[in-house]
Amino acid sequence: MSADPIKAAAVPLLKYQRDWFLDRSRFKIGMQARQTGKTFGTTLEIVDDSYEQEALGRRTRWVILSRGERQAKEAMEEGVKKHARAYNMALQEMESGYRGADGTLYTMLDVVLPNGSKITALPANPDTARGFSANVFLDEFAFHADSRKIWTALFPVISNGFKLRVTSTPNGKGNKFYDLMTSDDPIWSKHTVDIYQAVKDGLPRDVDMLRRALNDDDAWMQEYELKWLDEASAWISYELINGVEHDKAGLPEHYAQGPCFVGVDIAARNDLFVIWVLEQVGDVLWTREIIARRRVSFAEQDALLDEVFRKYRVIRCQIDQTGMGEKPVEDAKRRHGSTRVQGVLFTAAAKLHLATVGKESFEDRKLRIPLGDAELRADLHKLQKVTGPTGVPRFVADSDSAGHADRTWAGFLAIDAATNPATDFAFTQAPSRATRWDGDSNDDISSAAKAGW
Repeated sequence: MSADPIKAAAVPLLKYQRDWFLDRSRFKIGMQARQTGKTFGTTLEIVDDSYEQEALGRRTRWVILSRGERQAKEAMEEGVKKHARAYNMALQEMESGYRGADGTLYTMLDVVLPNGSKITALPANPDTARGFSANVFLDEFAFHADSRKIWTALFPVISNGFKLRVTSTPNGKGNKFYDLMTSDDPIWSKHTVDIYQAVKDGLPRDVDMLRRALNDDDAWMQEYELKWLDEASAWISYELINGVEHDKAGLPEHYAQGPCFVGVDIAARNDLFVIWVLEQVGDVLWTREIIARRRVSFAEQDALLDEVFRKYRVIRCQIDQTGMGEKPVEDAKRRHGSTRVQGVLFTAAAKLHLATVGKESFEDRKLRIPLGDAELRADLHKLQKVTGPTGVPRFVADSDSAGHADRTWAGFLAIDAATNPATDFAFTQAPSRATRWDGDSNDDISSAAKAGW
């Protein structure tokens, strides 16, 4: 280690961060509350280890596997580079592509030190986990898609004396991080820091304010108190959610002018009004936009839907017609045509059908949703299937500040709309305040479509 690595940190370390940093066990795993510095502390260790090897005239190799490209970039920019500057280390930065076995191209970020030591950050999947012989940092491992497959591919890579660092907040029980944290094997050095311990050690957070603002007991217990939530009753498990998240989903600028399918959950008063837009790219439904509004008038809801029809080539739109949805469905059919707009009455049978079709898209990975959207993840996970005394299944979701799975039902409606045959329509995108393309961006969008975005 450096002469005084704690002082060399980009910012002063708190007690729990120092404990983690100074623990140089070969196999180390940490479970910490959200935004308590998991990545920051581990990238400090990585930089310090590289500094030590440089001082000894040796080379080392570290690979950071993050849940997505944006997270990999943040680990490099906000962690590795900041610490390297604090150590006064000269470095060379490089960005390149890494092509997986299935042909997918991943962005790979490298920092190379003067003596040849290298630190690499890139998105985690079984291909990238298998592609390097190095010390490895699995960042937010509980949220990695295919965490068990990644683990299987990874372990031979680090078997020749390399170190392994694993950090995350909990994410249900259906992932490899849960297995590792709950095992009693002493080979693992384990660190656990909930929000209360972090604040006790000096983290400046107002716990009461955070909890009141979050206003979701399950999310608070999992994200801040580090409780393992029971997955048994959840219709869409966190493992399924992880498997379809992508950091390029949910961004309208990636719309590739393809056919779109829309689901709308009508609401008034306290529930959310939600429009979920899916674009079909090959055999995958990509989320292009999720519009969620609370306490908006029916006129505003109509205007938001009209804007979606202007921006996207909508083939079919399905709207919750139950109760107050009768008039919005009637009006939408008049404005956009009864062949494109369909009302769905939320009977028990209809909800079972929608939920089944929706879950199959998650299971088959024929869907892409925004990466790391906490509200969306909680909404999808809160839906539960229960069986009544008559044996008839029904779906329930606790109502809270985020509604009662309003986003989920809008998504299911959009997925179901994509499964129904419909007539295609000629389409010219209308310019709007929300979406204005220029020639260059259209070229980028076309390239993105070919790349599978």
